[in-house]
Amino acid sequence: MKGCENDTKILKGNIVYTETSELFNIVENGYIVVCGNSVEGVYKELPERYKNIKINDYGNKLIIPGFVDLHTHASQFAIKGIGYDKELLPWLKTYTFPEEAKFRDLSYAKKVYKEFANELYAEGTTRAVIFATIHPEATEVLMNLIEEKGIISYVGKVNMDRNCPDILREDSEESIKMTIKWLDNCSKKYKFVKPIITPRFVPSCTGYLMEALGNIATNQVVPIQSHLSENLSEIKWVKELHPECKNYGDVYNQFNLFGQTKTIMAHCVHLTEEEIDTIVKNNVIVAHCPTSNVNLSSGISPINKLLKKKVQIGLGSDIAGGESLSMFSVMACAIKISKLRKVCFMEDEKSLTLQEVFYLATKGGGSFFGKVGSFEKGYEFDALIIDDDNLWKIDKGTIEERLERLVYLGDKKNITNRYVCGNEI
Repeated sequence: MKGCENDTKILKGNIVYTETSELFNIVENGYIVVCGNSVEGVYKELPERYKNIKINDYGNKLIIPGFVDLHTHASQFAIKGIGYDKELLPWLKTYTFPEEAKFRDLSYAKKVYKEFANELYAEGTTRAVIFATIHPEATEVLMNLIEEKGIISYVGKVNMDRNCPDILREDSEESIKMTIKWLDNCSKKYKFVKPIITPRFVPSCTGYLMEALGNIATNQVVPIQSHLSENLSEIKWVKELHPECKNYGDVYNQFNLFGQTKTIMAHCVHLTEEEIDTIVKNNVIVAHCPTSNVNLSSGISPINKLLKKKVQIGLGSDIAGGESLSMFSVMACAIKISKLRKVCFMEDEKSLTLQEVFYLATKGGGSFFGKVGSFEKGYEFDALIIDDDNLWKIDKGTIEERLERLVYLGDKKNITNRYVCGNEI
């Protein structure tokens, strides 16, 4: 505590977090001591040295780590819940691309992105990794709004130079130049928001563009986000476009877009064994997007198998493939579809547990940001205070039962306070 006496916070309540995906750490009526922006310790009894420091007593409320949304599209916020009778590629053509074209109009961008930022905050997301559109000015509008909310995020200007409507198709050289200029504009502008290199997916980016983006990411040490093996038709298309590559992931790898800097690949529903091995070797993080995978009939990602293989995994809402920014809904869906996978296809594969999906929504996704998503000593203190009284009309259950009901029945109205990096937002 040396040097931190004047910057210490103490929170009291029912504390729940995970160190591993196998079990909860639960401290009923316990204390979290926060020094600056990081956790100093979690205690059942408050040590004597902290007795003179004010306690923020949250009574019988739950204190959990803030949620991490590893994959979502802010530009699709206005079309969530629409077009789910289609699979990925026709859905993009019919709904997504026409919607994203509207973001050349900054007034429209401000309107949609403001609603997105407000909802992201309301849903208890304290860290996020976000797709914008090809438009750099509109992307900076989004970054400004997320910055105002105090949500620590990576935001990406999308790159596309093939296989998309003319109004969204960038000239390859212009796309590269705009990306470099956008990175320069963002370099020292924000406290909470950082840029991320964002080739939309292989079908919409030429090899020339992907090579340039890989070089930019490597030279400037900028992280990367994209999509991988989401849909069977998409995978077939990638094979046709790049017959020289062993698999979908290999295309990214050839262009230094697959773990050469910090990398998130969303979906990963239909991975080959070789892709899984490369993901592990390159420390690529998978963003599991269960609601989107169901809505667009993409499939059920083998998350239990990937966890056994030591793949790093977090959860993504994937608006607007997913219908909601609620990580409660995403966690519940992840459990449900893993049960369907077990019953219908893989009897020997166990379904995901409550502990596992909670881990994925917090510490699993938080690993992309560093020591985030847990209340272990030294972890940045991101937290949600949860009032679940409305979910229990008679007697309350155990802390673990309360958490389970929260995942299945809770929503943003149950979140009363939010902390990011030690500060309430």
